Amino acid sequence: MRKKSLIIGFLILLFFLHQDFWLKDNPSLVFGFLPATLAYHMFWTVAAAFGWWCLVRFAWPPEFEESDSATSASLPKEGGAEE
Repeated sequence: MRKKSLIIGFLILLFFLHQDFWLKDNPSLVFGFLPATLAYHMFWTVAAAFGWWCLVRFAWPPEFEESDSATSASLPKEGGAEE
């Protein structure tokens, strides 16, 4: 349960960090060509992807994985025709 709480806290933190009002009027360039706001959002996107990966890896309920294989057996085959 502790991992799940940490991951959810991380995602909530990312939600608030997404509102980057402090970089709104920053004209500086990162690496000499990348606007600071764009560089920030690139970093934020990677951090958000990492957060979702952690959520799926460590906090995903195992019963969802078991029910997925059971429901896929009842789905029609490719091609749309049921047998």
